[in-house]
Amino acid sequence: MSPKPQAVDSQETLLSAKKNFPDDLPSDHPAHLVGKNAYFTSRLGAAFWGDSLEMLQTLPAGSVNLVVTSPPYALHFRKAYGNERKDRYIEWFLPFAKEIQRVLADDGSFVLNIGGSYNQGMPTRSIYHFKLLIALVEEIGFHLAQECFWYNPAKMPVPAEWVTVRRVRVRDSVEYVWWFSKSPHPKASNLNVLKEYSEDMLRLNRNGVRGAVRPSGHVIRNSFDKIHAGGSIPPNVAEAEFDVAENMMKMGNNAANDFYTKRCKEEGIKIHPARFPALLPKFFIKLLTDAGDLVVDPFAGSLTAGAVAEKLDRRWIAGEAVEDYLKAGIFRFEESMQHPSLF
Repeated sequence: MSPKPQAVDSQETLLSAKKNFPDDLPSDHPAHLVGKNAYFTSRLGAAFWGDSLEMLQTLPAGSVNLVVTSPPYALHFRKAYGNERKDRYIEWFLPFAKEIQRVLADDGSFVLNIGGSYNQGMPTRSIYHFKLLIALVEEIGFHLAQECFWYNPAKMPVPAEWVTVRRVRVRDSVEYVWWFSKSPHPKASNLNVLKEYSEDMLRLNRNGVRGAVRPSGHVIRNSFDKIHAGGSIPPNVAEAEFDVAENMMKMGNNAANDFYTKRCKEEGIKIHPARFPALLPKFFIKLLTDAGDLVVDPFAGSLTAGAVAEKLDRRWIAGEAVEDYLKAGIFRFEESMQHPSLF
């Protein structure tokens, strides 16, 4: 039996963080949607320690606008935060997916970050995550709105046997970020994530362009050079840093001297080993929700998604099974208050 969660204000090291959060919650606070006491609350959200599946089961149907999460991947070696084997992964995850589908609003979205892995003892790739993708669509009933990709340049060159010893494979640095929706037409606006116009687009705007038909058959109209949307529509794949909207998102997740890591070291609290970069949930929260909407992360880790949602004036709920990760996650809210530009 799991130990009963202790109130955060009983943790001496977190008193300074706790006092920033109100004790008397308004009636519309999202903490009231979950049928148990929150581990801690903020102005707009609440974090819960325990079984995330049970947490999802308490949420009312249709109450959530966005679920954005990164569950433990199916890896060969057991991680401190827990992870399922590949041959059991779909069976393990589908109960979560069923509840996510139930709690989403009709125009809601589910964004899933998941990494691939190699087959044990062989230089070939597992397809467990593709099997999961098919199951989420065909068994649960999600629609695949779009595939996105996270390029993580900080990833290690593993498996070492195939990448650095025998030199027969290259480094695996890309993870999938699948955007699912409950209906074919989820709420979304790329106007919220436009990037700056390129120099080429600005030149076209200055000089004008004549209508033409490209060799591919695409028609370039006279209005192609007009700038009126406030920015350019994100491309499918890009190589720039992720301060713009892109399908390929380039960012690391191993910062050793950021605010969160420093505070964990100061307080002697365990650092989450697979942290969500803040810019990843930020992009999808801006793309898929409006201020006041409810964002849920059932595998919250270091509470990055919740902290980003708070900064963007979205309500949020987070679930996490490891207490130390929630303790450290409070530092995310200190960070957003002291360094708002980071979010």
